[in-house]
Amino acid sequence: MRSRIYSLVLIAAVASVLAAGCGGGGDAPKANANPGNGGSSGSSGSSSSITISNFKFSPNTLKVKAGAQVKVSNQDSTEHTITADNGNSFDSNVDASGSTTIKAPAAGTYAYHCSIHPFMHGKLVVQ
Repeated sequence: MRSRIYSLVLIAAVASVLAAGCGGGGDAPKANANPGNGGSSGSSGSSSSITISNFKFSPNTLKVKAGAQVKVSNQDSTEHTITADNGNSFDSNVDASGSTTIKAPAAGTYAYHCSIHPFMHGKLVVQ
């Protein structure tokens, strides 16, 4: 009987950890340099930001102007990358607890991922 109770407690704990780590839809994006405008930068050359935390990019979709500087901050204790799916628009390492800056390319929609952790995805919409 005791082992069954321990098993149920263990299953509940694992399920709780998995639910917390799977991005249950209620979290508001934390990384937005301009909260009042949905993440869009004001003009070419201005900045916005993306945060990496718990192996997720936030916000998942960021809108910026062409040429904007996008700061990518890594709050995880492991290295990540921000790599355009098309392979040539941007590709930058982001050290554990570090940051980097990428320049938004020409207008278009750029899906991206972490090349170290391919399950991590995001989208940069350049206007």
